[in-house]
Amino acid sequence: MILGFIGQFFFSMRFVVQWIASEKHKKSVVPLTFWIFSVLGSSLLLIYAIYRKDPVFILGQAPNLLIYFRNIWFIKHKGKGE
Repeated sequence: MILGFIGQFFFSMRFVVQWIASEKHKKSVVPLTFWIFSVLGSSLLLIYAIYRKDPVFILGQAPNLLIYFRNIWFIKHKGKGE
């Protein structure tokens, strides 16, 4: 259960980070840390879901990791090959 709470904390922190960045820039901003918290939170929640053997929860978390890692890849490779 502790793993689930830690995962949920990381997952929730991404919104705090995004909100602070957007307020600072006075526009909608999605910083790299948003995606890092997304990966951390979703990974831990997926592990917790697998441990709990909850197929709905597993299906809800697993595909998200691909999207989060892809967004990190875009940020890291921004401007390369354009």
